[in-house]
Amino acid sequence: MSANLLIIRESKRTTKLQTLTEAIQEAVSSGTLKAGDSLPSVNELSRQSGFSRDTVVKAYNLLKQQSLIESTPAKGFFISSKAQRVFMLLDDFSSFKEQLYRSFREHLPGKYSVDLLFHHYNLKVFEQLIKQAVGRYSMYVIMNISNRKLHSVISKIDPNKLLILDMGDELVRGINFILQNFDRAVLQCLEAGKEQIKNYKELIFIYSKKKTPHPAETEGAIRSFCAYNGLGFHRLDEVHPECMIPGQLYFVVTENDLVQVLKGCRISGLSVGTELGIISYNDTPMKEIAANGISVISTDFKEMGRKAAGFVANKQKIREVLPTRLILRGSL
Repeated sequence: MSANLLIIRESKRTTKLQTLTEAIQEAVSSGTLKAGDSLPSVNELSRQSGFSRDTVVKAYNLLKQQSLIESTPAKGFFISSKAQRVFMLLDDFSSFKEQLYRSFREHLPGKYSVDLLFHHYNLKVFEQLIKQAVGRYSMYVIMNISNRKLHSVISKIDPNKLLILDMGDELVRGINFILQNFDRAVLQCLEAGKEQIKNYKELIFIYSKKKTPHPAETEGAIRSFCAYNGLGFHRLDEVHPECMIPGQLYFVVTENDLVQVLKGCRISGLSVGTELGIISYNDTPMKEIAANGISVISTDFKEMGRKAAGFVANKQKIREVLPTRLILRGSL
């Protein structure tokens, strides 16, 4: 192989060693380099890249430790047959999905490269990306587009190489999954915070069936809790700051709706956590500090990433529903 096929992007933020190793890792991830492909000799890569022989040797040794490349006296350096490519398809990019991805990469052995894509709840994009990926990767980690059933296009993937994350039907046999529960678990979390919630007169659930990409089962759980505990319940498609009054508890799903509720409190002069309560779905670092802390109902996305990496690395079957918990902070 010619070193000219390697795209080497030097940056002030990375060392020459990192630049070179990342160039080879990217070539494997993109398919430019495949198992068995030869790499330039140390002298050739040093000459064409402009990096010292010492840097090239260190890069090759590091990649050998990661099992990405191998070497033999007669053949030189080449891409290892152990190199693995992972197809990871998430629903959207958000701070808690970033936590999941970072944890996934942190716990994944270095011999794996990951192609990360997003379907943004677009059915056509979801189908197209999976169809294009079938047969091109060693493992597949996919966030299903629905919580009620697995999309038929997923059946094109070898189930032994497939892991479904976050949303999916746990009753489907033969599929590996790491899911969260959106109804019973929510009800249990609300019961756990009942002493704080009873300080409010009504719960306002901000949820649009058309605009909010979240399973509808959560609304049923909230309705049941409110009915059993004599708490008023209303569902609104969006936040109306002019209607916010003391004694209300707002339950929001999206980050944007949380921002609107906080803005409404500021406009109305309502004190968060006393006059008006807030519960948000999915924890993020920002919610730990905003408005003296936002109470959340959330699964542990770092744990989801860690377990997903374990599945990819060990090829052991997994069928697990992660716990969802209530984290009480100043907003409740």
